[in-house]
Amino acid sequence: MLATNVWRRALGVDRATVIESVEFDEEADAVVIHVRPRRTTKRRCGLCGRRAPGYDQGEGRRNWRALDLGVTLCYLQGDAPRVNCPEHGVAVAQVPWARHGAGHTRDFDDQVAWLVTHTSTSAVGEVMRVSWRTVGSIIARVVADARAMKDPFEGLVRIGIDEISYRRGHKYLTVVVDHDSGRLVWAAVGRDKETLERFFDLLGKERSSLITLVSADAAEWIASVVKERCPTATLCADAFHMVAWATTALDEVRKSIWRNARTIGAPRLIAHLKGCRYALLKNPDHLSERQKENLSRVASVNKTLYRGYLLTE
Repeated sequence: MLATNVWRRALGVDRATVIESVEFDEEADAVVIHVRPRRTTKRRCGLCGRRAPGYDQGEGRRNWRALDLGVTLCYLQGDAPRVNCPEHGVAVAQVPWARHGAGHTRDFDDQVAWLVTHTSTSAVGEVMRVSWRTVGSIIARVVADARAMKDPFEGLVRIGIDEISYRRGHKYLTVVVDHDSGRLVWAAVGRDKETLERFFDLLGKERSSLITLVSADAAEWIASVVKERCPTATLCADAFHMVAWATTALDEVRKSIWRNARTIGAPRLIAHLKGCRYALLKNPDHLSERQKENLSRVASVNKTLYRGYLLTE
């Protein structure tokens, strides 16, 4: 009993999984653990979890990759019978240690999904000893499982919409975040009206009417969709783009003053403005002593430029 409990804890399975035996496969250089579902969890549809009559033994016994035991590969081995579900027809029976259609245990899937949020897919594949395509399949499986357990659109009131580039700026994703929780709630390839309308189609008319605030950049395609789908929501510019626009405007003012000073021949003003660009654009908390001196000179020689600087801050 003690050994069984230790193995159960090491494998991350609960009491719904019965551990029958453990062996070391010399040929595969792996630990193989023979398991079966407890009787109360047998003959359930792998898709919906409902009890269903047996259909056949499927393809016989199969392996599920578990988390490695140190540097040694580990597999759970058990039967994979099929049931005849009233809703889904013939399907592989549910097993307590793995998701439906998976070749890995739940803990293995969850570990891969967690790692992907912290490093690249190729790095995860190398660490977990699986292909990058397998990593992608695992992510899709875990996300689908999580979405089935909790509605990601529940309680949305204040959202942010933006696009981000990937593959060196050649492709784009449209993303939607929940401002209240700070979590990503939806993302899709593309950055146009059709892409964003897919999000509101999923959200539905009733829940779209509950949105009170939408932050975004000045893209017309976002504004038009929000106006149509969330007519009562307030559309505002997000903080990131506001800062970017203000910084760009400040730099244009600096360039204009610099060009004008060269045109009229004002060497003293040119000398004072020289080297002030980074002092004007940099976060005040990160200014060096020399940059602080440059900023002080700007305040004394050109009030217009300094006022523009104060407005950006």
